Amino acid sequence: MIGSRGPRTPGRSPAQAASIDRVFHALGDATRRTILERVSEGPVSVSSLAKPLNVTLAAVVQHVQVLEKSGLVHTTKVGRVRTCKMETKGLSVAEQWIGARRSLWEKRFDRLGDLLAEDEK
Repeated sequence: MIGSRGPRTPGRSPAQAASIDRVFHALGDATRRTILERVSEGPVSVSSLAKPLNVTLAAVVQHVQVLEKSGLVHTTKVGRVRTCKMETKGLSVAEQWIGARRSLWEKRFDRLGDLLAEDEK
């Protein structure tokens, strides 16, 4: 079935497909990947994230919101300081999706190898 967000992935609910879409959308931006790399080293404030980037604090906040909605980052606010930390839920979603594709292709290559071996006999 093709909807407004593209073809539906067989065997996945619309919610699962949307979760996968959010994760890959978040990872598709270089600035968000840079933020994620920094956050993977440990908790960091949004203002600290903004300093080395060539974008405004408001833009960093928007990027962090995308990362948070995708399950890649979790933020907490204490006073005026918003701190980001790595969240593994989003990475697990991507890992499972990639793993399923890898498994499918490994099986296909195994079958191809078996067919080629039969032809040699």
